[in-house]
Amino acid sequence: MTGAFINKISIRKAMSYKILLVDDEKDILDMLKYNLEKEGYDVLTARNGKKALEESQKHPDIIVLDVMMPEMDGWEVCRQLKQSQNTSTIPILFLTAKGSEIDEVVGLELGAEDYIVKPISVRKLLARISVILRRREKNNASHKEPKDIIQIERLEINPRNYTVKIDGEGISLTKKEFETLLYLARHRGQVMSRDSLLNAIWGENVIVIDRTIDVHIRKIREKLGIYEKFIETVKGVGYRFKE
Repeated sequence: MTGAFINKISIRKAMSYKILLVDDEKDILDMLKYNLEKEGYDVLTARNGKKALEESQKHPDIIVLDVMMPEMDGWEVCRQLKQSQNTSTIPILFLTAKGSEIDEVVGLELGAEDYIVKPISVRKLLARISVILRRREKNNASHKEPKDIIQIERLEINPRNYTVKIDGEGISLTKKEFETLLYLARHRGQVMSRDSLLNAIWGENVIVIDRTIDVHIRKIREKLGIYEKFIETVKGVGYRFKE
């Protein structure tokens, strides 16, 4: 079933998607490039962090990013991508030899979509990419519908262009941080469990740890400053945006 699903996605959508592969190991880069191009994707490559930042200006739909690289590691590349308005919404999928939970949490804190531990399974990588593309397609379709700006005191959340402003000044949120904040704000007064947030933001078929939500909520609160007061923790249940 998985193979059929991947092939269906590839035939229907792959040619319209561009993927940036970043890895300092040429053999891995060549192998992944070959397999992704065989599926019909347009593939860009980079063998170091500096080149990755340059290639990111070509607006790839996904960046598959190695962590352990000389000069500039994947963590720093991700940090810079998420801080730039031009690249902050590009999904990042980390490839790394580091398999501990703390490394996964670091990647999530930096705004990554997903995390795959080496040695790489091409089949798994293709499946994860397909999930991200499917979710992106769904989000893009929903964004075509008119959306109302949410104004709460001097906090403004604009789903039309994925911006958040406080006192008219923009603050930088990653795509998942924005979607989490927006979802909570649209359901003001309702307690949202971690599972319901994971399903709504990441999708039902994506396997991520419960800690993912806690990490994103903490980062959102840090960026909201005095407006962190709006996001309440309901102990043992989840989170609620105050009425």
